[in-house]
Amino acid sequence: MNNFSLWFTTGVGHITDFEGYDHMLFLLALCGVYTINQWKSLLVLITAFTIGHSVTLALSVLDIFSINTKLVEFLIPVTILSTCVYNIYNRNKIREGNFKANYWMALFFGLIHGLGFSTLLKSLLGSQKNILSPLFAFNTGIEAGQLIIVTTIVLFSLFLTSIFRIRQVRFNFFISVAVFGIALLLAAQRFYDLIH
Repeated sequence: MNNFSLWFTTGVGHITDFEGYDHMLFLLALCGVYTINQWKSLLVLITAFTIGHSVTLALSVLDIFSINTKLVEFLIPVTILSTCVYNIYNRNKIREGNFKANYWMALFFGLIHGLGFSTLLKSLLGSQKNILSPLFAFNTGIEAGQLIIVTTIVLFSLFLTSIFRIRQVRFNFFISVAVFGIALLLAAQRFYDLIH
């Protein structure tokens, strides 16, 4: 498994796979509250998340840094819960483009998600010695998949708010509460797994 396209499609498949919906939930919580007119803010947030997860993905795969896998799996829904709480508390400010704290959250939480991404990549690499090329291709695939997800989220948000005339502030609240509920169940399940 050393072909760029193979590792690239593995990265795309990993983040867009509904079995690993936790990363999608995070992107929905992070980006679902922004409108298509706020694309610059979205671009900054996605860049911050990318920087964060690229750093820890590389550090983990290169065996420079490691952390308990079950702890990482628990922390991922915690990042989703935190983002939802932030969105609910600041739902009026998000529309005004006040996203400085959201930027730092995306960067920091990206570090945690990168450790989650590394679990799959490390298991696929096995004892392979040349890991830089697969690491780059896998990470590039994750970015492509991430852009697909974010674009879908923003277009879906635009469709709902335009067709059903839902005010953006109410839509933000609904998205954040719905994602919070799913993430809370996920966090409880993974916390149980962590302590057992």
